[in-house]
Amino acid sequence: MVQAGGQGRPVGGSRWSRAEEFREFAAGRAGQLFRSACLLTSGDTHLAEDLVQETLGRMYALWGRVARIDNPAAYAQTVLVRTFLTHRRRRSATERPLGEVPERLAAAGDDPALRVALLDALGQLSPKDRAVVVLRYWEDRSIEETADAMNVSSAAVRTRSVRALAKLRELLGGSLAEYAAL
Repeated sequence: MVQAGGQGRPVGGSRWSRAEEFREFAAGRAGQLFRSACLLTSGDTHLAEDLVQETLGRMYALWGRVARIDNPAAYAQTVLVRTFLTHRRRRSATERPLGEVPERLAAAGDDPALRVALLDALGQLSPKDRAVVVLRYWEDRSIEETADAMNVSSAAVRTRSVRALAKLRELLGGSLAEYAAL
């Protein structure tokens, strides 16, 4: 690499500008990634923070090649979901600290009891079913985009979606009607 004036900075500052671009990207996407991670982890804010950090670390490692990625924000969401699914496969992932619903989710002005009920119901789904629900209905992704993010077929996403929604209806049954009447 050619050095400019012996100061250790690359000519043109490309490394420095890429780092600054990544800082801006990370600052702009961290909140959305955290909210998605909270849903994936059923409100476990500590694990959600870890997943976001891991996701941003992986994004930083490939940031120099990000020009080949059409939508870095969507790619970051894909990395987040895959990081979550990988984490759930580890044996150490069976431990869950008890905590409260994150303030950011509860402070949105909606009914906190409904949020707690939904997070609790999401927590009872399998990790892959939870990922499908979050990607399809929270992130509003298509079946194909969800399949790509989870590295499964479109048919698997459709099947998991139907089963996950049926399970959520079963879990929320009467309590959902109670909240809808408010």
